[in-house]
Amino acid sequence: QVQLVESGGGLVQAGESLRLSCAASGRTFSGYVMGWFRQAPGKEREFVGSINWSFGDTYYGDSVKGRFTISRDNAKKTVYLQMNSLRPEDTAVYYCAARHSSQHEYRYWGQGTQVTVSS
Repeated sequence: QVQLVESGGGLVQAGESLRLSCAASGRTFSGYVMGWFRQAPGKEREFVGSINWSFGDTYYGDSVKGRFTISRDNAKKTVYLQMNSLRPEDTAVYYCAARHSSQHEYRYWGQGTQVTVSS
């Protein structure tokens, strides 16, 4: 049974940094793409970025390019989202998700972690 568990959320001030973690278990994730999404109240879910578990290549949404960085630790089966220069508009629930690289839809989702950025 695949499980994705996010952690690391919290309350920070604008300009500060935060690192989220996503601990993955239940299968080998070779060949999978791990994504980060976020959803603010009253808004649609937004793609933050993704990383190919096998090759390490990353992609980012336009709103976070240059500020956020995704990485992974294969040994720990953990994916990280390093968030720098945080802004109030980054406030949202952040979700980790996984899909096979041959699929378009993310099949597995975590429960989410709240990030709140005060001005």
